[in-house]
Amino acid sequence: MSKVKYYYDSETLSYRKIEGKKGRKIGIFLLSLLGMFLSGFLLLLVYINLPYIQTPKEKELKRELANLELQYELLNKKMDQAEIVLSDMAERDNNLYRVYFEANPIPDEQRKAGFGGINRYKELEGFDNSKLIIASNRRLDILTKQIVVQSRSLDEIAKMAEEKEELLSAIPAIQPVRNEDLTRMASGFGYRTDPFTKARKFHWGMDFTARRGTPIYASGDGVVSRADNTAAGYGKHIRIDHGYGYESLYAHLYNYNIRKGQRVKRGDLIGFVGSTGRSEAPHLHYEIFKDGERINPINFYYGNLTPEEFAKMLELSKQENQSLD
Repeated sequence: MSKVKYYYDSETLSYRKIEGKKGRKIGIFLLSLLGMFLSGFLLLLVYINLPYIQTPKEKELKRELANLELQYELLNKKMDQAEIVLSDMAERDNNLYRVYFEANPIPDEQRKAGFGGINRYKELEGFDNSKLIIASNRRLDILTKQIVVQSRSLDEIAKMAEEKEELLSAIPAIQPVRNEDLTRMASGFGYRTDPFTKARKFHWGMDFTARRGTPIYASGDGVVSRADNTAAGYGKHIRIDHGYGYESLYAHLYNYNIRKGQRVKRGDLIGFVGSTGRSEAPHLHYEIFKDGERINPINFYYGNLTPEEFAKMLELSKQENQSLD
């Protein structure tokens, strides 16, 4: 029920009823309708532009996200550089280091193998930048694995290098009597005339003639396995176990300068020339064993002989003369 409105008429000094005008009602209705339309339009504009309206917190988060995207981009560039360096290391490892130490190269399938089985990156899914994050993490994991493979390979190379150095130090590679102390190189490896029976027999070592008491030196690093005179024919003699299957023997000594079980280095003084055992004159009888077999010592003097000295000794060692033991 609509309310009746009155106004005060000062002329008649009474209240009169306000009569509504039809045109005015229509105007009010139209104004209301226009206001509703404008309000709806403004609300529509706000709704449409709502994604572009950001709170200070949203702006801060957006800056952080942009910074993270930049960091991931920089990380990927660094991984590109790391992969190039690692690839170069792998090439040198396979084609230089492992070839030098006679080791099998590591196949690319092993170096660049990925990760199978379960999804390692499931917790990274469902975000706006999941693809970028997952791809970067996968690259980083594979790169880390390649670094581990290369690191283990370099550890292996270092160990082989150390063993190679030990091997080179262990090989009996010098002449056990110095050239300036020699009277002559009396007899070499091969068939020679026995000084006692005058029969032709195989001589298993090399004889170096020198005065009694001339120093004898270890031809390689090793451990003294024998220093006694209980072996038939050798008299006082020394055996050095060099490892790697090598062993050297020094026979007919006058005296020792070492004892059994002692570790010696190449060039250490181990004894003195004599003529004990089955010997015709003061000299050193020198033998080398490899894996229990006697081999020609002439091939093991590269450590202290010049090419000219070696050529001369090689010529003398081939002469079929009489041995001294």
